[in-house]
Amino acid sequence: MTYIEKGSITYLKASISLFFGGFVTFAVLYTPQPLLPIFAKQFHVSAAAASLTVSASTGALAVAMLAAANLSDRIGKKRVMAASMWLTSLLAIAMAFSPDFPTLLAARTLVGITAAGIPSLAMAYVAEEFHPASIGKAMGLYISGTSIGGMAGRILTGVLTDLFSWRSALITIGFLSLALSLAFTVFLPAPRQAVRRRNRETLRQAYAVHLRNKPLMALVVLGFLFMGGFVTLYNYIGFLLSEPPYSFRQSVLGFLFIVYIFGGIGSVYMGRRADLRGHACTLRLSVALTALGALATLAPSVLVKIAGLALFTFGFFGCHSIASAWIGEQAHVYKAQASSLYLLFYYLGSSLAGTAGGYVWTHFHWSGVIAFVITLLALSGPLIFYAEKRRPSPSR
Repeated sequence: MTYIEKGSITYLKASISLFFGGFVTFAVLYTPQPLLPIFAKQFHVSAAAASLTVSASTGALAVAMLAAANLSDRIGKKRVMAASMWLTSLLAIAMAFSPDFPTLLAARTLVGITAAGIPSLAMAYVAEEFHPASIGKAMGLYISGTSIGGMAGRILTGVLTDLFSWRSALITIGFLSLALSLAFTVFLPAPRQAVRRRNRETLRQAYAVHLRNKPLMALVVLGFLFMGGFVTLYNYIGFLLSEPPYSFRQSVLGFLFIVYIFGGIGSVYMGRRADLRGHACTLRLSVALTALGALATLAPSVLVKIAGLALFTFGFFGCHSIASAWIGEQAHVYKAQASSLYLLFYYLGSSLAGTAGGYVWTHFHWSGVIAFVITLLALSGPLIFYAEKRRPSPSR
């Protein structure tokens, strides 16, 4: 077998291409988050309805990822990923011309469907095409692309909205995404490893095995709780800070997302700590830090709120990193399907809990939002205990 090895030109092209793939997908996916207060005012909808521009995309993404994986067996991973980026970029431009809220919501739902190709296939591409000694760095570059793309998309949206309009911001991000999609299509090497294609019966068997593995499913549900709380807080903090006495401009709201840098630190630090101290112990610490950060945002001081947001982000990415790694250990077979289940619940948490948080904001304001987030985090406690104490079911 001919693998992509570190130090080669092919390695450089493939790694940069995957970085671009992660950047485009998550830049477009979360672009509306700092714009939610504007959507609520301009289209005369509630906070919960405005949050659907994020939730509709992540909900559609959760389901479409399963279909994207099956489609790649027929036409190839590169074709699906490239098509995903091109269509997502074009939709990013198209949704800027939405005349009303239903049209915008429909475009955002389509974005979730088209964007599914990258997160569902990029990790599989790395695992299959790169030499085992090169996988770690390549995977890290892809994940950094998702993080930097999500942060840059939000910041750029805030700045351009202040300078021009939210429509101009979406168009700019769309054309930037098109340029990166072209680079991805040109430079990503076509898959060379022959991978056995699974039939439907095998897929059903794989998911049946995991659904019977109760400790594994406890970890899968953690993805829902963690991401649900994370998106809820970030969805509605913009509403809080755009109101008196803060009255922040869009550019300032966009720059709040620079605290994602602490998320990258948290995922690495907590991941290493989990290797030394164990998953359960470190995960409890990460949950505690996430909760403490959320509670700190109740303080009236803006500086304390931002510090709390940084701690919250640090803790959340630690939770996500540990839970993802623990999934791989609990699933002795069909690891790809186990990861798919985790991502399915992860993005469903973003969609369902993120929208429910809008109703909490409307009726109970920020203290209600934090109570909702803390409740989701508290529910993770029994699940962590269960996964720690119960051995995974035998898998055949």
